[in-house]
Amino acid sequence: MDAKSGDNGSAKQNITVSLDRKTIRKAKILAARRSTSISGLLAQQIEVLSDEEEAYERGERQALNLLEQGLHLGSEVRSSRNELHER
Repeated sequence: MDAKSGDNGSAKQNITVSLDRKTIRKAKILAARRSTSISGLLAQQIEVLSDEEEAYERGERQALNLLEQGLHLGSEVRSSRNELHER
């Protein structure tokens, strides 16, 4: 595998991806429309997927923290549960 220096200073590494001819043809057209290469297109999409996954995990952690803390809704409980459910 060939390592190259990326835009952000990190080393890039080539990989091999096997695609059927129809997918390759579609990818070439899409890459041309976006003024990039198939490699650039795939790299960009993988970056988007990775960012989305990180955002989801961050949101999940925040939601779980809120559930653990509970929310103060500004009211006081003046009666016990038993008093509210007396028959």
